[in-house]
Amino acid sequence: MLHQESAISLAFKAITFIVADDTLRDRFLALSGLSPDEIRANLPETTFQASILEFLVSHEPDLIAFAKDINETPEQIVKAWRTLGGGVGQEW
Repeated sequence: MLHQESAISLAFKAITFIVADDTLRDRFLALSGLSPDEIRANLPETTFQASILEFLVSHEPDLIAFAKDINETPEQIVKAWRTLGGGVGQEW
């Protein structure tokens, strides 16, 4: 498991990655149902940080692209997601 601070840092890198890509950003907005202002307001919430990572974890091509972009392994991103509370009940 990662330290909480490291997981939070990865979540913030993830949202930066998502909003920098028009396709990812539009899909994230559509799936979350949140406005950009609501996203900004929810960023401090651990559950929201986990949901940002879950968005990438749930689609392997995006997970791999993000991992490559930040020079990290996909496994570390999954660990960060789990550290923030993601995947409860989905132990695999």
